[in-house]
Amino acid sequence: MGKMTWKILGTGAATLAAIVATKVVDVIWEKAGQETGLDPKDPDAPLLKALSYAAVVGLAVGAARTLATRKAAQYYAKSAGHLPAEMEEARKA
Repeated sequence: MGKMTWKILGTGAATLAAIVATKVVDVIWEKAGQETGLDPKDPDAPLLKALSYAAVVGLAVGAARTLATRKAAQYYAKSAGHLPAEMEEARKA
């Protein structure tokens, strides 16, 4: 496996995880009785709700991307017999 394989695998997993996490937060946000379709960048949206939504989405996306990237790296390591080159270099630094 090469560098391009890792870029596709790692980036794809992180992107998919971010999309799923955002959708899950939207469903939970709606079930909690909050305004659906809230755009935190909208200047007319209530500031506290916008900040709360942005914080929850940011936490969920960050956690999902981290978990997905770790799993992708585990899969890569199991398939190739070593971690991706950039992770190996980071370990040595």
